[in-house]
Amino acid sequence: MKFKKLLAIALATTLVASAFVGCGSKENSDDSTSTSANKSTETEIYFLNFKPEIADVYKKIAEDYEAETGVKVKVETAASGTYEQTLKSEIAKKDAPTIFQINGPVGYESWKDYCLDLKDTELYDHLLDKSLAVTSGDGIYGIPYAVEGYGIIYNDEIMQKYFALENKATDVESMDDINNFDKLKEVVEDMEANKDELGIEGVFASTSMASGNAWRWETHLANIPLYYEFKDSAGGDGDALQAGLDANEIEFKYNENFKNIYDLYTDNSVSEKGVLGNKSVDDAMAEFALGDCAMVQNGNWAWSQINGIDGNTVKEENIKFMPIYTGMDGEENQGLCIGTENYLAINSQVSEEKQQASIDFINWLFTSDTGKAYVTGDLGFIAPFDTFNDDEKPADPLSKEVINWMEKEDVETVKWTFQAFPSQNFKDTFAGALLEYVQGTQDWDYVVQTVKDSWKSEKAE
Repeated sequence: MKFKKLLAIALATTLVASAFVGCGSKENSDDSTSTSANKSTETEIYFLNFKPEIADVYKKIAEDYEAETGVKVKVETAASGTYEQTLKSEIAKKDAPTIFQINGPVGYESWKDYCLDLKDTELYDHLLDKSLAVTSGDGIYGIPYAVEGYGIIYNDEIMQKYFALENKATDVESMDDINNFDKLKEVVEDMEANKDELGIEGVFASTSMASGNAWRWETHLANIPLYYEFKDSAGGDGDALQAGLDANEIEFKYNENFKNIYDLYTDNSVSEKGVLGNKSVDDAMAEFALGDCAMVQNGNWAWSQINGIDGNTVKEENIKFMPIYTGMDGEENQGLCIGTENYLAINSQVSEEKQQASIDFINWLFTSDTGKAYVTGDLGFIAPFDTFNDDEKPADPLSKEVINWMEKEDVETVKWTFQAFPSQNFKDTFAGALLEYVQGTQDWDYVVQTVKDSWKSEKAE
């Protein structure tokens, strides 16, 4: 099985491990005593956690790991926002971190002198989509341990109602028939024409353009055309994210593809374009949860919003994902936008014994029954490994859908390249231009030029 596919800002969870052999005799110990001490000393794993909200979970993991293996796990939690500072301090100590987190290729560049090649590890073998690993040359230096995905969330109950319409104007009979933008547009526009019969106010939820709420467009939607542009720059098989990081200017060459889907959202919506500047993400998710619309763009993290809406009418079994089609060549094989900013690395500067102890721990966490229960339960990770069966995967419907898309054969993930966007100011400028466009005060050429100019100016600073 393969993981075919890959918010904003990095999730940073750091596992820090340190193993030691007994230090030998005390002041009055002889060589025989020292040898005995060496044999009896336990290995200790030092786990430096970034997220305070899951510190207690890792303490439980530490207790279970020690009970099962005899290896002690010391759990410490870095204060919020101090991970890099803490790691820099700890890596210089005698008992340095042996497992740590890097933020993809960017993080690897900062810590490459400390990253062990993991290509021969069991955990890497279990990785569903090996293209998501951090690589350099033939080496594997970071293994992703949690992923997220986004696309178009749809209510399958409404879709089935549409497919059963006697007067529908399309020949589309199932979601499997919708595998490109032209088909999506055909269905959406026909659904909009039949919205009264379908019992909806519009096909799509409101395109939230209120201040601070446009990240679904200036970040997540923008990721798609820019991913393809960066992929072209990298030669197709190269590192699209790195190409984006290296780009001082962009062509925005696939801006029409962005416009395709953005127009489809706003032309077939619960809300008129003139009010979108006041609409929030919460408004959009409530519209979907209440059955006012059939579709909404968002990620698997939106389940808690949908589930928490009073009066929610959409059933769990009817909450599904489809890719965001924009009219790209070959998009029939496109999947969801799936990615991560969470990678585990092993310290190459510590002893082989410490390296192996660290590898054993992370392997246990993602392959043992006890570890996997923590991963999918208390930690709530979508873990990208083939060691998790259906009963050991996240239970919420959107996470299930991400996993289903990860496991599809011959489907290409749109990987996250928005980490290469130069600044929040760039994204805010993008959103501002989009709002002017959707309100009719500027044309599309204005949006394109604004985006290109903003990227260039932000990169120049």
